[in-house]
Amino acid sequence: MLEAKNLHKSYKLPHKQVDVLKGAEINVGQCERLAIVGRSGAGKSTLLHVLGGLDRPASGTVVVDGRSLYEISSRKRTALRAARIGFVFQSYHLLPEMDVTENVMLPALTGVLKLSRGEMRERALGLLERVGLADRAMHMPMELSGGEQQRVALARALMNNPALILADEPTGNLDSKTGTQVMDLLFELSSTNKSALVMVTHSMQSAKLCDRVLEINDGLLVGG
Repeated sequence: MLEAKNLHKSYKLPHKQVDVLKGAEINVGQCERLAIVGRSGAGKSTLLHVLGGLDRPASGTVVVDGRSLYEISSRKRTALRAARIGFVFQSYHLLPEMDVTENVMLPALTGVLKLSRGEMRERALGLLERVGLADRAMHMPMELSGGEQQRVALARALMNNPALILADEPTGNLDSKTGTQVMDLLFELSSTNKSALVMVTHSMQSAKLCDRVLEINDGLLVGG
């Protein structure tokens, strides 16, 4: 489902260059759940953004579902990302001017599913029911708690039936109890949807729930 080889990525600061990825490699099978751990600043989020086609590496390849992300045009990469990858971020990234249902519908607006507006809305409402928020469908994001906003983000990530879900510290802004609930839901939804899951986390407790755990250390991935 996902294969990345020899990834390099650096950032230039005013007085130095920071090498974040130094040949990182990763393979993820269909329906596999993989956790990536590491110290703060080790490059976990950078790696996830590169794997998802959000941030081009200096060198190396990323293949998602048989297609090389960085050997196709920007337009085709955007279309592939919309069709095959669902994102869950630590900070939710819900649009404040849209209600909850409209936020969930957003990925489908790319036309990937070829649905009418009414069909998109019906699918979004169904996903909100799956995450226990059917009664909040017409609310605005700021009217929801952090845990509820993250559940909306999970529903949005599944809108286009992605083959791969990338989750960046999905419980980082939540208390322990709410974080556990969101993790349980994330695993349940990815399993039901038969999506592969790659999750960046600082929590070893969450990481151990995955099939494999890799650590990013000195720009490389090590582990099982």
